[in-house]
Amino acid sequence: MNLITLSWKNIIHRPLSLALTLVLFALGVGLIAFLFVVNKQIEDKFEKNLAGIDIVLGAKGSPLQLVLCNMYHIDAPTGNIPIQSIRAFFNPEHPLIKDATPLSIGDSYKGFRIVGTTRSFVELYALEIAAGDWWEHDFDVTIGPEVARRLNLKLGDQFQSTHGLLQDENLTHEESHAFRVTGIMASSGTVADQLILTNTQSIWAVHDHENKESAHQEESAIDPDAPHFTNASLLEHPDQDITSLLIRFKARNYQALNMARNINENTDLQAATPAIEINRLFSLMGVGMDALKTLGWLIAIVSGLSIFISLYGSLKDRKYELALMRVQGASPGKLFSMIILEGCLLAIAGYLLGILLAHVAMYFLTDYLENAYRYPFKPWQWVREEGWLALGALVIGLFAALIPAWQAYRTELSRTLAEG
Repeated sequence: MNLITLSWKNIIHRPLSLALTLVLFALGVGLIAFLFVVNKQIEDKFEKNLAGIDIVLGAKGSPLQLVLCNMYHIDAPTGNIPIQSIRAFFNPEHPLIKDATPLSIGDSYKGFRIVGTTRSFVELYALEIAAGDWWEHDFDVTIGPEVARRLNLKLGDQFQSTHGLLQDENLTHEESHAFRVTGIMASSGTVADQLILTNTQSIWAVHDHENKESAHQEESAIDPDAPHFTNASLLEHPDQDITSLLIRFKARNYQALNMARNINENTDLQAATPAIEINRLFSLMGVGMDALKTLGWLIAIVSGLSIFISLYGSLKDRKYELALMRVQGASPGKLFSMIILEGCLLAIAGYLLGILLAHVAMYFLTDYLENAYRYPFKPWQWVREEGWLALGALVIGLFAALIPAWQAYRTELSRTLAEG
């Protein structure tokens, strides 16, 4: 019988002690691993959705809210801005601006946001079509793959939007023209996977149905032969509003870096820098994450004490057994190694159970996380930090077993055998 097998048999010989130790260790490791997995996926998604955007331009309010709403779609809009006030940002000859993507936000369908925009949004996130085609006419929509999967929408399906971002049937635009699914996007791993995209004119038409004259204009505006709405088309409607502009610079020079401050100080608009606001968000989130990780490590350390107590307490009952092993040729070093192995095996078993608990918890919370952050989460995705966590678990098991192992090493053969 090799040393590992012997150590494992000694562990399972005490099932109650084994169960208590494993549960404590698994809870600590599981909590830490869960935070690592969630935090890593959130950071990856937030970084990916920066999409090279340098400024989010919108109504005055919280800059963080402006970024979260218009780039990550997990907050409410700060308001609308008139097209007349942003004409300059659409100038193709602008010395600083490479492109500006307009967004009109405010409606949804069964919890998924409807975004009025132009084809520049497609280029911004490098989106591709999986089925059908991009929206072309008024009330055509191209939906993200997550929208199609979770709502079971197919090409040609029609639906009516809901005012606001809440799932409330009483807020449905029943008098408005229905949207029609003309395309389904390929998975991109970006926020677009959970969006419903249409042209800006459709968003205006939905909200114009509140009076009869506007409703008549809405119906007459649906022209099957009309080309898709472009940025230039927006300028033909100076009296209309949009929610925001996503702006990318041609180069990040001194003038470009000062544009946001100049806009905030000299206009009624607000310019937020996504990189700055997301770093601020992570710093706020980090406090809570760090506190939970600390709690997880404390639980793991307490479970390490449980390993120590279990091994140390069992030595009294195993002294005669250890002495017999010595008589049969086992060296003190072998006894030392056996106890160390027991501690490490307990730590490894607790670690594996904890990792399993973390990913199972992630699996059951995936829907909640996707609803909260508007991104698909992968419950079984491995992150590098879980490997470092395995090393930490082994260290705890090793240190917990050191003193009991030393006691086993110092077993006095003659006295133990004489005492029986």
